[in-house]
Amino acid sequence: MTRINSNISAIRAMHHFARNQGDMDVHLERLSTGLRINRGKDDPAGLIASETLRNEIRGISQAIDNSQRAISVLSTAEGALNEISALLLDIRGLITHASNRGAISNDELEADQLQIDSLLESIDRIANTTQFGGEKLINGRFAYTVSGLAASSIANATVFGARIPDKATQSVVVEVVGAAQTAGVVYTGSTIVGNVTIEVTGNKGTEIFSFSDGLSAEQAALAINKFSEFTGVSAAVVTSGGDKHLKLNSQSYGSDALVSVKPLDGNFIGAPGSTNRDTGQDATVLINGQNALVKGLKASLRSNGLDLVIDLTVDRATNLGTTTFHLTGGGATFQIGPNVDASGQVSIGIPSVATSNLGNTTLGFLNTIKGSGTHSVAQGHFSAAEDIVVEAISQVAIIRGRLGGLQKNQIETNINSQRIALENVQAAESAIRDADIAVEAAALTRAQILVQSTTTILGIANQLPYNVLSLLGG
Repeated sequence: MTRINSNISAIRAMHHFARNQGDMDVHLERLSTGLRINRGKDDPAGLIASETLRNEIRGISQAIDNSQRAISVLSTAEGALNEISALLLDIRGLITHASNRGAISNDELEADQLQIDSLLESIDRIANTTQFGGEKLINGRFAYTVSGLAASSIANATVFGARIPDKATQSVVVEVVGAAQTAGVVYTGSTIVGNVTIEVTGNKGTEIFSFSDGLSAEQAALAINKFSEFTGVSAAVVTSGGDKHLKLNSQSYGSDALVSVKPLDGNFIGAPGSTNRDTGQDATVLINGQNALVKGLKASLRSNGLDLVIDLTVDRATNLGTTTFHLTGGGATFQIGPNVDASGQVSIGIPSVATSNLGNTTLGFLNTIKGSGTHSVAQGHFSAAEDIVVEAISQVAIIRGRLGGLQKNQIETNINSQRIALENVQAAESAIRDADIAVEAAALTRAQILVQSTTTILGIANQLPYNVLSLLGG
């Protein structure tokens, strides 16, 4: 080479040196970060796919965290309900003890009532103080808001779950297509013929009645009704075709209702030794067009979008027709899915478990068994108080069951499925974005060798112009 203004060999060497130096920098960066893609130019398509997967990973990870927090909320509420359940069982025992009037004094009865009052206060305290993150859990804060509930048709409605659109309401249409019936048997006569002795059995117990010849149906009904509290059977005189008949009915409705009349002596409906037995009939109810599970006057529905239990009034359950009410909000909604939509959310209603809410309008509420209440044990309302407490125990158990079902069957299974999804998505994102350390280490070694060699070549190329000096006699 005899030109000195442009050292082409050096320029070529510098070009390769810069390229090798850049290649070595890339591999150094990948090894230091552990990522194959550190910026868009590394792999534009791979970056787009990777960011999409990262978006999914963040949503799934938060869904798992949300689910675990939801379990903490439900566990807190369930723990408080468990304590309330234990208190109710103590009250049940005290009522049974107080009803043993032949063996306890008035002082002991008053002591039982004082203890019942104290336990009721404890239930109210737990209901009003149980909280998580500053939110009260079992005082009705998370109960669904119901509007348009006709008291003449529905005595009580407890909603455990509902999908209510944002800023909207959900209508609940209750249609009775089959009437509820009591159990009943009929004595077709206005007077008793011959001396008879009968055994009457109902849901509450059995009593034996003896009627003399010629006793009117009205007098027989009066005698039977005096023991209705013990048998669960009431009697009335009905007129059919101009003739009077004595009809014995169960006091309750539904397939569990029972009336059995067995003549022990003389003819009454049937011959001695025969049994005339009848059971009631549950109402047939549609809720939002779906068949509801009905027991007597209580109807329940558990579908994907609605979970509720309603107590029909006798008038509504025994007459075909429709009634409608609306759910306007409320409930506790948990976001357990990666996407904020209806499919990623579960909701549950937690009704108040205060003593003024446990029980029902038919039996009475739990606060009425206090010393000053209408079903006070101290005033001798043992049976009524027991019925209320049994109903309260059942209600608390149902709430606990709903909370447990939500936790086990939906939230915990969701955590398991989301963890599997997270594992697979992270694996896919890693395959795109993470660096293969072995590959990068080998590539770095190659780049280092090339940088060193091009550095040496550049030095040689820079020495070539000095050869011109020999031509000048230098």
